[in-house]
Order: sequence, then C-alpha cells, then structure tokens
Amino acid sequence: MTEKNPRPFDSDPITGTGQDLYHHARAIIPGGTQLLSKRPELFLPEQWPAYYKKAKGAEVWDLDGKRYLDFTHCAVGTCVLGFADDEVNAAVIKAVQAGPMSTLNSPEEVELAELLIEIHPWAEMVRYARTGGEAMAIAVRIARASTGRDKIAFCGYHGWTDWYISANISDGGNLDEHLLAGLSPLGVPTVLGGSAMPFRYNRIEELNDIVSRNGNELAAVVMEPYGSIPQEPGFLERVRSVASSRGAVLVFDEVTSGWRMNSGGIHLTLGIDPDISVFAKGISNGFAMAAIIGRRSVMDAAQDSFISSTYWTEATGPAAALATIRKHRRENVGQHLIATGRRISEGWLKIAAESGLRLLLHGMPPLTGFDFDAPDSPALKTYFTQEMLARGFMASSSVYSMLSHTEELVGRYLDAVAEVFKLVAEASREESVHDRLNGPVKHEKFQRLN
Repeated sequence: MTEKNPRPFDSDPITGTGQDLYHHARAIIPGGTQLLSKRPELFLPEQWPAYYKKAKGAEVWDLDGKRYLDFTHCAVGTCVLGFADDEVNAAVIKAVQAGPMSTLNSPEEVELAELLIEIHPWAEMVRYARTGGEAMAIAVRIARASTGRDKIAFCGYHGWTDWYISANISDGGNLDEHLLAGLSPLGVPTVLGGSAMPFRYNRIEELNDIVSRNGNELAAVVMEPYGSIPQEPGFLERVRSVASSRGAVLVFDEVTSGWRMNSGGIHLTLGIDPDISVFAKGISNGFAMAAIIGRRSVMDAAQDSFISSTYWTEATGPAAALATIRKHRRENVGQHLIATGRRISEGWLKIAAESGLRLLLHGMPPLTGFDFDAPDSPALKTYFTQEMLARGFMASSSVYSMLSHTEELVGRYLDAVAEVFKLVAEASREESVHDRLNGPVKHEKFQRLN
C-alpha cells in the first residue's frame, strides 16, 4: 500500500532535514505550522532549519545537529531569560513531579495573583489563560460584560480570535497597519462586521471620530500601550481620558510589551493605568501562561459571564510565571534587555553607515528592528538572513533581546552583521540581490501556502 503522504528521508545538503520535515508537515498541517510567526517562509524560504532538537540560553540546535546563535524574535518573545532557564525549569519540574493537574486547584494560581497585584497596585483581581490570543478574547468578553455594550475601538495587533479579525469584514485593509497585512476574515461571522474599529497609534483624532459615532455603544478601548514608534507626548493620557469620559474599559494588551522595559507592564514605565492589562509571552519564559489583571469594578463581571476552561487550572504555567517574575526582578532583567537592544540597534546604524546602507529602525529597545531604506528591502532582508545563517546565526530584521544575550554574544553577532551588511550593500548597488539568493524572497504578510 502506498502511503498517502510519504515522509521524505533523504536530507538535501542545502535545505537539510528540517526542510524535508517541513515539506511533509505542509501536507498534513494546514499552514505548515501552528504559529504564523514561525513559518520558514517569513525568514528564509526553502533554507530555514524549521525545527529544533534542543535550545539552551541563546543557542539552538537543528535536526541535523547544527548549532546556531539565535538573534531573531527568540521564541516569539517568550523567553526573556533565555531558552530552558535552569531556575524556571526547576520550578516546572517540581510542579510536574507534584502532579500538574488534580481534581483540586493549584495554590500557585493564588500566589501568582497576589504577586501580580503587588507589582500593579491599581489592579485588584486576576484571571488566567494559557495564550495571548485567548487572554485578549477574555479581556474583551469581560469588558463587554461589565459595560453591557458591544463595540470595540482598538489599536495594534491583538491575535487571531473573531472579535479582532472581524474588523476586516467591513474593510479588508482595516488591519493592514496593525502588524500583519492580508488577514482574511474568512470563517468569522459577518454579523460581527462593524463591531471592532481601528485607530492608529498617536492618532487621537481617529479615536475621537470612533467615539463621536459610537460613544454610547463603546465597550472598550483596546490597545498596545507601546507601538512600533514612540508615543507623542500626552497621547496615552488622552486615550485614558476618552475611555473614562465614555464609560468604556481601557484594555492594555501587554502580551508583547510586558516584562521588557521593567518587571511588569510597560504601562508602569509610561505612567498610565488601564482598567485591564493582559500578559503572556515573557511572563513565564516559554511555558504556556497568560494573565488578565484588572480593577474589581470591571473584573467582577467575569462571574456573570461563562469564562472557564480545564487547562487554565494546570499548575506548570503559574509555577513557571512565579519563577520567571522572581528572577526577573532579582536580576533587573528589564535593564539588561534595554541595554542589549540599544547596543544592537546602535551597532546596526554604525555598521550600515560604514557599509553605505540606510536603515529605518522601529520598535522599543528590547524589541528592536530595521528595514533597509531601499527599493527591494524584502529581498535584501532575505539575503541578510541567508548570509547570517551561513555564519551560524539565526537572524532576521528584528531582535527580541534575552538575558542570555551576553555582551560577548552580541559582539560576535555584530561582527557577523558587519561582514553581511557589506555584501548586502554590494548587492543593492549592483542590483544583483535576486541572483545571490538560494531560494525565494521571504513573505512579508499573511498568505496562503501553495
């Protein structure tokens, strides 16, 4: 009998075992991966290692046993301490050995709630989930339950769930400027069209326009408190004022920004308190955990709306979060992430100037990124990744800093960047970048795989 989807076993000398497995995965997993941000096509189509067998600190070993230093989004921003941190792993192993699930509840969830409220004194109640997207869906549900209203004004990227993707029902480009372009609302009920309305960061007049048309129906203003560009003076204060004046819940999505600039939400640094704040990613250093914290007057509505799931009660997530937060505070990890990101971005600019390249930088220091200020930036970024991979670095046009990014490793990374930027500049001048690529140009937006 012929196997329907035979797995290729021959390892290509260029693409390696990881690409073989990925081509097989695409036949049996829609979209190839569970997370868009980990698709090889977003880095280096047909060449990216795709899968790992081990990760530790800032190092990743692929299925062929090749070792790389990771200077990409580093597990999509989850591992602020570094991969497989000993302290966090030990706490999780202890929770596993004690039994990660039981008929009774894990006491760690109460301990974690107390710690999160201590760090964020404005907050009084905490709920949990396991991923950022579902945590944001919970936050929006609570906001709607608390206000008895339906409509949401939002700014930034907030995940895959219906409430957010419904913004593209009325206008397929509504989400294009909120991290990912090309997001299709296919499968989202069309009746949700018009229930979520976007405004851009620093554009308070766009929020005011939404409020003027929908003020009495507005349940929440949902936003990332720090966008890819710094806030203009007074912007967040005005957002806070608008939400309060209309009785709307102000929700800060800190899934990405939390635990970067300090040990908690970035809103603590910015000096603006929301009504709800949502954390995931960096809160638990690679283990599945998310938290929704908020004011009692808002959060108490969760008791009147059915929000419940079995694995939100599992013990390893809270155990990982407790260990991560304690080490984060003790080691002042936020300052390390800021300093590392600044050294990298300043290094990019210096090396680019020496190489004859022009860069456009974006992002907060711990999540710094660049674009080539050139007509064929996507192809140039693909070439950059290709050549950095050949030198033992997993690299893209953005870096999410980790505690394990030591000064010595950052120095080695920037030395490699200096070599590769010269090649990129040469390819740009000669208009030869496509001839130098060993595969297709990277994807820049959401798109269906063939």
